[in-house]
Amino acid sequence: MTETTVGIGGAAESTDMVLNIGPQHPSTHGVLRLRLVLDGERITSAEPVVGYMHRGAEKLFEARDYRQIVMLANRHDWLSAFSNELGVVMAVERMLGMEVPERAVWMRTLLAELNRVLNHLMFLGSYPLELGGITPIFHAFREREDLQAVMEEISGGRMHYMFNRVGGLKEDLPAGWLGRARAAVAECRSRMDVYDKLVRGNEIFRGRTRGVGVLSAEAVHAYGVSGPIARASGVDFDLRRDEPYLAYGELQDVLKVVTRTDGDCLARFECLLDQTHNSLDLADACLDRMAELPPGPINQRLPKVLKAPEGHTYAWTENPLGINGYYLVSKGEKTPYRLKLRSASFNNIQALTELLPGQLVADMVAILGSLFFVVGDIDK
Repeated sequence: MTETTVGIGGAAESTDMVLNIGPQHPSTHGVLRLRLVLDGERITSAEPVVGYMHRGAEKLFEARDYRQIVMLANRHDWLSAFSNELGVVMAVERMLGMEVPERAVWMRTLLAELNRVLNHLMFLGSYPLELGGITPIFHAFREREDLQAVMEEISGGRMHYMFNRVGGLKEDLPAGWLGRARAAVAECRSRMDVYDKLVRGNEIFRGRTRGVGVLSAEAVHAYGVSGPIARASGVDFDLRRDEPYLAYGELQDVLKVVTRTDGDCLARFECLLDQTHNSLDLADACLDRMAELPPGPINQRLPKVLKAPEGHTYAWTENPLGINGYYLVSKGEKTPYRLKLRSASFNNIQALTELLPGQLVADMVAILGSLFFVVGDIDK
């Protein structure tokens, strides 16, 4: 005799639910999809599903010459356009064995740090917004506008600057630009206490982020995570210090690599905030050096048709969101045979498979936002 108990709705308590976050969910930075498996309110597994914004930039590199690929390169991480251009032209210059004029080296370093501040301000404002705090985003955009004004004056672009060229920069500085840039940096620094007090000192913000989404140093190494997210987990690595490029070798006394050991959402935010303070100091140091430099060329004269010699090289830079790598292969033509792009956000977002299981759904947005990614940089 077999006894069977029939109930209504009872099975739902022991059944996992699959929840799709995205691809149009308002809590995501762009078009990202997360496939979560839930046990009640707790996440048991998470899978980032990427590729919705894929534009095939790496394949397009092969059909553009070495001047045109700069335009393609600055668009995948739209918050770090100058830094994206920089890595590509550095790879081409390395292939050519080309020396860049000193004036261009210092100017590139200055603009890279201003671009870093612009990138970080966006996340310093938008991350509290995702947790329910609307005020910081208004402050962040005000500071960004001051810096955007000087970047737009020198390059003509607000987001995609297109100011780097193989061999240097597009053109020299406008008259009086250094003074206006110094004023913008000073103005931005004077308002940074908003994020120190209003956000970092806010007990609700700290309650939502402390101890949430802890990423271990072992997971950082396993997934290839870099940038402020890796340093928040105690991985003390920064290319500007450990393998200096541009003028960073001469700025070691100003450069401070910010690290934390907690590895949680709060530590990631604090790394980003303290790194912004240091980037403003680096920008001031570059402005001081630029004021001392004698007039000189800002770029190298190039042939009408630029061809890189046959071979391959790898250039990497410490972008605002982490390490960007550019593997360039040339067959001696005017277009790259292959240009492989290693973008920071693509590696960093993989850590979600490690971070989200075991967490509550309510903490998912806090963890997602603390990875500070740009979806175009993932899909490229």
